[in-house]
Amino acid sequence: MDNDLAALRAERGWSQAHVATLLGVSRQTVISIERGRFDPSLPLAFRLAHVFDCRIEDLFRPDPDDVSPARG
Repeated sequence: MDNDLAALRAERGWSQAHVATLLGVSRQTVISIERGRFDPSLPLAFRLAHVFDCRIEDLFRPDPDDVSPARG
């Protein structure tokens, strides 16, 4: 899953440690999410959206290779 967390964080001048504190997670978790190595749980995704004052859909985009076609 692709995301814009690093760019949004940089726009605000926030460190990864600051975001981690706001979310109640480790800095390593923030790093892993930013690098796409870890997809957050739904509750964590909602907290991220709240912290960045946006929708989850504004933060995360599915990786085109991981999207399966809709079944009818």
